[in-house]
Amino acid sequence: MTEKLTKKGIIGYACGMLGWSILTNIITVMLIYIYLPPTNSGLSPLVPQIAVFGFLSVLSLIVASGRLVDAITDPLIAFYSDHSKHQNGRRIPFMQWAILPSVFFCALIFIPINTGEHFENYVWLAITQALFYISLTVYIVPYTALLPELATTTDEKVYYSAWLSAGFVGGIIISSQTPLLADTMKGLFHLQTKMQAMQWAITSLGLLAGIFLAVPIFIIDEVKHCTAIPATIGLKSSIKQTIGDSNFRRFILAEALYIISLTVIVSGLLYFLRVLLDLEEALGGQVMGVMVIISLCFYPLVIKLVKIYGKKRIILFSLAYLSFLLLGIFYLGHLPFPPKMQIFGFAILASFPLASLGIIPYAIIAEVSQDNHQKTGQQKEAMYFAVRNLAIKIGQTLGVAIFAILILFGKDPDDDFGIRLSGVVGCILCAFAFISFYRFKEKGHE
Repeated sequence: MTEKLTKKGIIGYACGMLGWSILTNIITVMLIYIYLPPTNSGLSPLVPQIAVFGFLSVLSLIVASGRLVDAITDPLIAFYSDHSKHQNGRRIPFMQWAILPSVFFCALIFIPINTGEHFENYVWLAITQALFYISLTVYIVPYTALLPELATTTDEKVYYSAWLSAGFVGGIIISSQTPLLADTMKGLFHLQTKMQAMQWAITSLGLLAGIFLAVPIFIIDEVKHCTAIPATIGLKSSIKQTIGDSNFRRFILAEALYIISLTVIVSGLLYFLRVLLDLEEALGGQVMGVMVIISLCFYPLVIKLVKIYGKKRIILFSLAYLSFLLLGIFYLGHLPFPPKMQIFGFAILASFPLASLGIIPYAIIAEVSQDNHQKTGQQKEAMYFAVRNLAIKIGQTLGVAIFAILILFGKDPDDDFGIRLSGVVGCILCAFAFISFYRFKEKGHE
């Protein structure tokens, strides 16, 4: 008989998600802004803004290439984790080796080898980004595979998922404080340039993320808290069974489209503030904080609504609502309200879909993987979460790459059309996510 985690233990497990979220959202929020900042940012470009075929930027291609290696590493790590017979469990032994490399390479991404606008910084970005994602994969694939092993009932899965979602959005809040922390460090340590201050801030937040990543390793005892039987089927069969599930594919496609949309918007946050609204970048942390805090207040309501209406209806409503809301970004700065009211109003209105689309997907993937276990007799939780994580990471990468393409059409004051287009793109992507998830079949609520 396995021992259930206490509430403190569940919070400790969610700390891993908080650490992962800080690292990935530092990349999302800061990468484009650091490498190709707007003219009024106080930063100098690190790479030339080169267009390929007239509509693709070299930066977008480099950003996208960083995730190509995940197409190989995600299923491989999942396969070895699912089949592991380590005396300390199938997941923790992998996670503990990934923490330091993840933090180290995240910092290196923002410490280019040339301080000026130079093509060799593209090469540096490609290498450091790939090494960062490989390191983080070794942590996050086994980490997320723990969820269905720790939470066995539907209610437990939703409860655990709520804490994981809280960890993820908490990471968004912390990572969005980078500009504010940079301003503070610049004055405190008398740093010479804004770029140095940004690098110090990013490195400091990366170290904080590493501490959070380490917490589950000391909290969870797989021998005591998990019941797991190593999978016995081969890699090819494991992948085939996972992606052969049509219901799973509908879910994955919908979530990937939503993640692309979300990443496009998060990537543009500092541009919205600085270019469209003429506000300071440091305000971004407050905006994200308000949105996340209000979304956390919606968590009990989301859990209650799921019990009444099921997961599918809540997700469909959230996608439709968010699709409409994102159109408002196109008009930021032109609305008949003060600039701060515009951006904070958007954050408040986005808080409910952020809550529901943060909580429910974890519960869905845990149930889908357990259904497959009942049908096949094979525990392949890591493979399901690996495919899902790969889709999320591809979605995040495509989101950053799409935003890098959009700013070719304008990223500066009086030349901002590309930034405004991000809202239109986000709207369209959420609409397609709605269409994909509409065909998803939810047990007990059809």
